[in-house]
Amino acid sequence: MNTKDVLFELRTKNNMSQDDLAEKVFVTRQAVSRWEKGDTVPNTETLKLLSNLYNVSINTLLGSPHKLICQCCGMPLEDSIIGRNKDGSLNEDYCKWCYADGTYTYSDMDNLIDVCVPNMVNENFTEEQAREYLKQELPKLDYWKRYEELSDNGQFEAFKKQLIDEINDLHIEGMPRVEKLNALVGSFVNLEYPLPNGTKVKFLDDNVTYLGNQLESEFGTDRCFGILANMDFIMICTYEAEGANPELVLYKKR
Repeated sequence: MNTKDVLFELRTKNNMSQDDLAEKVFVTRQAVSRWEKGDTVPNTETLKLLSNLYNVSINTLLGSPHKLICQCCGMPLEDSIIGRNKDGSLNEDYCKWCYADGTYTYSDMDNLIDVCVPNMVNENFTEEQAREYLKQELPKLDYWKRYEELSDNGQFEAFKKQLIDEINDLHIEGMPRVEKLNALVGSFVNLEYPLPNGTKVKFLDDNVTYLGNQLESEFGTDRCFGILANMDFIMICTYEAEGANPELVLYKKR
């Protein structure tokens, strides 16, 4: 799609008139009309406002002229999985798993490879091939080339270690010791938990990236432990395959 078509579709999809949109992004109705006719395109600052308003990338607003990939893990980027800056705006260089709320979630390339490999293995791509591919390709990405400049001097890793210690100090019966925490997007782990009155409730935000892991129960049952945490809370649950029949074990504010 051309930029003019994208802008028209997004405006009408959001039930806004040209006057409504003009007011929200501080331009005239005539300017909006010229965009949708293809006579002009919004300037850089206005594109940022439109990106925040519609919750899509600037690349999408411009008709997707570039193929975006995460500059940390190499994953192809779509609007729904793009990471966010501290102010909530989209950062079109990273996915939600590698960059969340202005924070880079990986400082160890080998750890990232361990997380990515299981998602790449299939009948045509062995674990060894996936691992070798990532070892060759990740160093070419901007984050790893500029790691010394972009890293936080180990602050986030120190925070993860603190969380791991707090979780292990809970001594949850049947749960193995937590050795590492990975970035997990809320929409993938936001299970519905049954309450005593029969209703179900979700505790997470689909659009937020958390830290967590999945561990097999030491009791040898078909249930797994799920760990999720951030700066505000620690949550432990159990569930069956594919997240079926979840039960909340603990929810603790930090």
